[in-house]
Amino acid sequence: IQADKLIRLRSNLCLRTAPPPYSGKGRPRRHGNKFKLNDSTTWTETIETVEWDDPQLGKLRISLWKDLHFQAAPQHQLQLIRVERIERLYSWKMPKPLWLIWIGEEMPSLAEIWQLYLRRFGVDHWYRLAKQRLHWTLPKFSTPFQCERWSDLMPMITWELWLAREIVEDRPLPWQKSLSKLTPGRVAQAMPGVLAAIGTPACSAKLRGKSPGWPTGQQRLPRTRYPIVKKGVSRTKKHSKS
Repeated sequence: IQADKLIRLRSNLCLRTAPPPYSGKGRPRRHGNKFKLNDSTTWTETIETVEWDDPQLGKLRISLWKDLHFQAAPQHQLQLIRVERIERLYSWKMPKPLWLIWIGEEMPSLAEIWQLYLRRFGVDHWYRLAKQRLHWTLPKFSTPFQCERWSDLMPMITWELWLAREIVEDRPLPWQKSLSKLTPGRVAQAMPGVLAAIGTPACSAKLRGKSPGWPTGQQRLPRTRYPIVKKGVSRTKKHSKS
């Protein structure tokens, strides 16, 4: 994807450095030495190191390495970033460092790039709200156009909940506690009162009666059928008793 990517790595990964210059014999090397994140003896010299004093996290040390790649993708160069706390969070616990990689054209400064990753938590919470409370993945549509139209409604519904947070009253369920600062889920729980006050632009429901049926002369096409995707089930083989 043609986009700037900021990705977190687990601390036990192994990267590769850039290959050495071609010696003139044999096939050129595709990988350099190993760069294990949990083994400081395999690390190379840092390109840049910055110390940052954060009001919430305290003193931080941010280091940068360049021209690294994964074993399976030597053609994709990446920049490795290590965010380390200098001060202890508690007297018995030392926080683990945060490993990030940057893949893109122009990387922000070290004092700014690690803060961009903190936006991930707000995005993850929105996906959870859209899937669970707004039922993003619940309907089973027939065409991709219907899926895209339903997905386009999710941000619009979220903005409606954001704008309505100041005009709704909390309506907790019997087992819930009252909140002074409402969450998007609690605002959605109180939205029926707003909808009842403003009304709806939809027409009133028609009276029940005998349906006229399909119009005479109008062509009726069958619904497009798609093949069913089935997952294979791995069954363990039965061993005969000796």
